[in-house]
Amino acid sequence: MAKEARAAQRWLAASSGALRGQLLEAMATALENDITEILLANRRDLDGSATLTVAQRDRLTLNAARVEAMAASVREVGRQRDVVGEVVDGWVLPNGLRVRRIRVPLGVVGVIYENRPNVTSDASALALYSGNAILLRGSSQAFYSNRAIVESLRSAISEVGLPEGLVGMATETSREGALAFMQLGAAMDVLIPRGGPELIATVRSQATVPTIIDGDGNCHVYVDASADLGMAVDIIKNAKTQRPGVCNAMETLLIHVDVAEPLLRLLDEELAAVELRGDERTRQICERALEATEEDYAREFLDLILAVRVVDSLNEAIDHIRRFSSGHSEAIITESFANAQCFEREVDAACVLVNASTRFVDGGQLGMGAEIGISTQKLHARGPMGIEQLTTTKIVIEGEGQVRH
Repeated sequence: MAKEARAAQRWLAASSGALRGQLLEAMATALENDITEILLANRRDLDGSATLTVAQRDRLTLNAARVEAMAASVREVGRQRDVVGEVVDGWVLPNGLRVRRIRVPLGVVGVIYENRPNVTSDASALALYSGNAILLRGSSQAFYSNRAIVESLRSAISEVGLPEGLVGMATETSREGALAFMQLGAAMDVLIPRGGPELIATVRSQATVPTIIDGDGNCHVYVDASADLGMAVDIIKNAKTQRPGVCNAMETLLIHVDVAEPLLRLLDEELAAVELRGDERTRQICERALEATEEDYAREFLDLILAVRVVDSLNEAIDHIRRFSSGHSEAIITESFANAQCFEREVDAACVLVNASTRFVDGGQLGMGAEIGISTQKLHARGPMGIEQLTTTKIVIEGEGQVRH
């Protein structure tokens, strides 16, 4: 499969942006036409996954609206500017050599992920539009859904006259199969893992392929002393409850002591469905809050559970974030321009937000069409990864017979 992908990628890398746009339109149409088959496959996965948590089951579940959204996301990627062949910069040396730095595809991209069928179409669209072939290795719980989606995408690839090997799916879903996928070595140019801490740890220790880590999201929202409390309630409710089982949901709320009592009184009602775990000052104001442990502040709950802490200053909030953050997304709610600037400058995360929900940290929401993951590392790519992050550069040097002396 990897050899087929490598051979097919040569054709795609040399193709025009117009052809790749045509390919993504065909892929989106195929998903729409195959909704019935995809939903039947998804039902088969759901029927065999009784042990999943509520959050895991939500991520696995497809319906007509979600498949239509997947198709729309594929189309949106195809509307992005074509970055393949883009001249990043260039210069002429005193000896007359002309130097250009050109954007080129990474090559063969591997994605290993847990039960998120929409990743199959999003990742494929981003990889192909940026000139890459893609190898997919999903979880056993989503096997039939992923297979149905890949078959739909491959039919579209064939329809436009490109090799189906541009999208490959590993059908061996055992742990041994996962390790073999991580250890493809030179057959794969980069591996992007999307999943929980156990998957990430395994990739870090076992992969023989360069990796871009899509880390977990222990995301914080800090409510400053100057915050508009109405705005704060809206943002907090959205960040925690709109879809709690995803990586950009808020997991810890930090509140300045000056606004702790009125805000917690409001949240006690607004977050009635959320289990609160707080420090002593939180529990004095909100009697239903349970005692928070150090582990609670470090956890990605992916559930309707929220850790809360009252702090005395912006600096104390930043110190807490530096200690417990996973480096994903951190937000401040404030009316102070100086405090907003301080937070932006001193918080070390892939994404920092001011007066906005952490749920916006998403490639589709940020105008990138979709994302192949959200990188929490610092080399090459950081934050939501779109088509530009799936490219690298090469230097082209043109001369007229120059030799080095």
